[in-house]
Amino acid sequence: MDSHPNESKASSRIDDRLTSDVVVRLRTQDRDHRVYCHSHILVRQSKYFAERLSDTWPECQILDSRNCVEVHCEENDFDHTLHILRLLYLSSDSSVNADFFHDVRTALDILQAAFKLGCPEVVTACAEYLEAVPWEEDEEEDILKVIPNMGPEVGPVLARVQPVIPSVMIKLFLSAMQFATSSPPDSLNDIKRTAQEQLDDMLTKDNNGPLLTADNNEIKLEVVQCIKRLHDRLSELVESLQCDSEDSKMLVSFKWCLSDLSWAFQILSKMEILRDFVHRWMQISFKILKVVQKLSIEKETILIRVMVLDVAAMVLDAIAYGKVVLPATERLHMTKVWLPFVREMRSLIDTLSYNEIRIIDDEMWMLLESVFVSLILTLPSADQAEILTEWWRKPTYPDLSEAFETWCYRSKVARRKR
Repeated sequence: MDSHPNESKASSRIDDRLTSDVVVRLRTQDRDHRVYCHSHILVRQSKYFAERLSDTWPECQILDSRNCVEVHCEENDFDHTLHILRLLYLSSDSSVNADFFHDVRTALDILQAAFKLGCPEVVTACAEYLEAVPWEEDEEEDILKVIPNMGPEVGPVLARVQPVIPSVMIKLFLSAMQFATSSPPDSLNDIKRTAQEQLDDMLTKDNNGPLLTADNNEIKLEVVQCIKRLHDRLSELVESLQCDSEDSKMLVSFKWCLSDLSWAFQILSKMEILRDFVHRWMQISFKILKVVQKLSIEKETILIRVMVLDVAAMVLDAIAYGKVVLPATERLHMTKVWLPFVREMRSLIDTLSYNEIRIIDDEMWMLLESVFVSLILTLPSADQAEILTEWWRKPTYPDLSEAFETWCYRSKVARRKR
C-alpha cells in the first residue's frame, strides 16, 4: 500500500483513530487487542510491517476501512510488543536509546520482540543497554541463550564473555600467580584467597576443558619461580621460629605460608611439575619439625601442626606413588622424619576436645596409613625391617601389618631363590 512520506512522526499519535490507516491486531491465545497505527511509521521502523503493508504481500486484510496486520505473540510477550509499537512513535529528535530501559530482563524481552518484528532502532537500543549494564548470574545465562542467535548487530553485547587470545590470558594468569604467592597485608588476604581459587579453576579440567594447559613453558617457568619464592619465605620463617617459637606474629605468617604451600602443591600437581616442590620440602622437613615440636599445646599451635601434616601428606603421597621419583636414601629419610611425627599427631589429636579446631578426618588418617605402607615397601628390605622393628615396639597407628606381611613373603621368596 502507499505510505505517506509527507507525514512526520511528530504529527501522528498511536491509537489516533482519526488519522490512523492501519490496525495492528496483537493476538494471544486469549486476547485480540487492536492498536490504531500509521503505515508511514510502521513501514519506516519495522521490516515486519513494511513487508506486510507492501504491494507484494499476497493478502491484505481490511478492518474498520483500514489495512489490518496481525501480530501473534505469547501472553508474556504481549506487553513488550505493545511497548515496541509505542517506541516507534517517538519523535525524530528523541530517537529510541538505551535510556528507555530500566532493567536487564525488560530490555532482553523487548529485544526479542523487536528482533521478531525487525525493528533495528529498538534492537540497537536494547543491545546498547545490555552491553553497558551489569548482569546477575541468571540474567547472564538468559542472555547467552538469546543473543547468539540474533546476528552480528547485537554481537557487542557478548564482548564481556568472549574468550581472549592466549597471550592475554597467560599475562593475566602470571600476574595473579605473582600476587597469590606473595605476602600481602592482612587486609588483602581475602583477595589473595580469591586469586588462588580462580587460578586453580583456570587449570581445572571440566566439561569445557581448562582455560590454560600445563604444557606452556612460559607459565611453567614463572610458576616455578613463584613457588621458589614461597619456599624461601618458609625457610626464613622457620629460621626465625627456631630462635623464638613464641613470636605470635611470626606464627601467623607461618600459618599463612603453610596454607599457601598447600594450595601451591595442588597447582603444581595439575601442571605436573612437583619435583622442585618435593625436593625443597624434603630439605627443610627436619627444621620444620624442630619448630613444631617446640610449640606449646594450644588451639592455634595445634592448627599449625595440622597444616604442616596436610602439606607433608601431599608430599609423601607424591613420593610413595611415583609422582616424583626419589632415590631410596631420600625415601628412607622422608619415612624416618615424618612417620614419628604422624604417630605423635594421631595420639595428640585423639586426646583433643577443641571443637574449634579442624580435627583431621578419618579419610586423612587412612590416606597417610596407605602412603606409609606403600612408601616402606619401596625401600630396601633391610631398611623395611628396621622401620618395622621399631613399629612393633608400639604397634599403634599407622597399621603397618600389611607391610610386615609383604616383607615376610618377600623374604621367604628371596631365601628360596638363593
